[in-house]
Amino acid sequence: MTRTRWVLAAPDDSVAARLVALRAELGVPETFEDRVLAEAEQAAAGPDDARLDVGERADLRELPFVTVDPPGSRDLDQAVHLERRAAAGYRVRYAIADVAAFVRPGGAVDAEAHARAETVYCPDRRVPLHPPVLSEGAASLLPGQDRPAIVWTIDLDADGEVVAADVGRATVRSTAQLDYAKVQRALDAAGPGDADSLPVLLAEVGTARAGLERARGGVSLSRPEQSVVPTGGGYALEYRASLPVEGHNAQISLLTGTVAARMMLDAGVGVLRTMPPADPEAVARLRRQAGALDVPWPDGETYGEVLARLDPSSPQTAAFHVAAVGLFRGAAWTAFRGTPPEVVEHAAIGAPYAHVTAPLRRLVDRYGLEICLAACAGRDVPAWVLDALDTLGAQMAAGAQRGGAVDRACTDLVEAAVLAPHVGAVMAGTAVSPDTVQLRDPAVVARCEGDPLPTGEHVRVRLVTADLDTRTVRFTLAS
Repeated sequence: MTRTRWVLAAPDDSVAARLVALRAELGVPETFEDRVLAEAEQAAAGPDDARLDVGERADLRELPFVTVDPPGSRDLDQAVHLERRAAAGYRVRYAIADVAAFVRPGGAVDAEAHARAETVYCPDRRVPLHPPVLSEGAASLLPGQDRPAIVWTIDLDADGEVVAADVGRATVRSTAQLDYAKVQRALDAAGPGDADSLPVLLAEVGTARAGLERARGGVSLSRPEQSVVPTGGGYALEYRASLPVEGHNAQISLLTGTVAARMMLDAGVGVLRTMPPADPEAVARLRRQAGALDVPWPDGETYGEVLARLDPSSPQTAAFHVAAVGLFRGAAWTAFRGTPPEVVEHAAIGAPYAHVTAPLRRLVDRYGLEICLAACAGRDVPAWVLDALDTLGAQMAAGAQRGGAVDRACTDLVEAAVLAPHVGAVMAGTAVSPDTVQLRDPAVVARCEGDPLPTGEHVRVRLVTADLDTRTVRFTLAS
């Protein structure tokens, strides 16, 4: 569901300058210091297996791993290979970039990664966690290149349940860099002779895992994303609903994260991505809102089951999704040694979960991977990993907060720039809360002043403010 939208039609230096200024305002570095770049260049010569005491890596270059990412991506964290098991079910192999093989604990690249915590995405550029010579070069799982990787091997039964799991270091060679649209087209065109192809296996595994997620009370929101998209001469705003294969691909990452969390809990050391269960009063409030929006919610059905069956094109669905977001509060990165934390599950996933699949773009994954490698090998967790655990959660939280603030500020700025020439215009949208409207075109979600909006209904609103300096857009209900 991609909608054509209004575009900032010509290059606008004022917008470019404001994007640079807001990154400075929010503490996002534009560059790496020379000493960080120099260390990264040296590290890019090859993995430091001696420091890691790897021994000999498994040679998995004969397996046709592929990456599946948005078009144009260069920081490729994951490559996947799927096959059927003779005993029924599936074997999932998931190769993850071995960032620890290039980043020396306590070094300049490591210190900078701890300061940044995660890659930050802006309309005009991506601010990476690691220098590009690593994140888009030596450590990235680029096609046709021998790369050090941490490879998960997870066996599933026919229902998608885990029956065995292992992780170890290997050398891999991705055979292709695919994007979601290409995989979706192949899936849509698949025939009887394609039963063992990646798109078909990905859909089977993803569907099975999503069903298990719903059964244990997990939930995935399918609300269309509001995106800022670079164009040839500026930026556009669009709503974009993810393709089915994106959900299937996400289930491979979620599967790996749940396996990693179980390994950590069994080993008595780790860092989990946790979120407490929804407050009962919040669920009761959402049920009342469902009634007000004419969203059926039979007794005995969970909110996850309600969300899974709703029509994403319905205005009531959009409003219900906005209301449901209020259930998902309190997510954190929770480290532990010995006694597990009080909350071990991620409520939206419905199981213990850990981040271990995106080490090029997220700091914590490098540490989680080392813990799981140690657990599977029956050896002690490296001291440099244990030393970082006490502060890792706070560092990740600060990085995520900064990244979220940047994303909101960039979106607000581009919204104001796109709408500025149209102050006074009347536009159609959906009231997603008493004071918030989601326009149909352009793809804007903004405050609406004045009388409360009829939540869940189509409305017409008048644009009264679009200010680039304050990055604000305001509407009123049109008479």
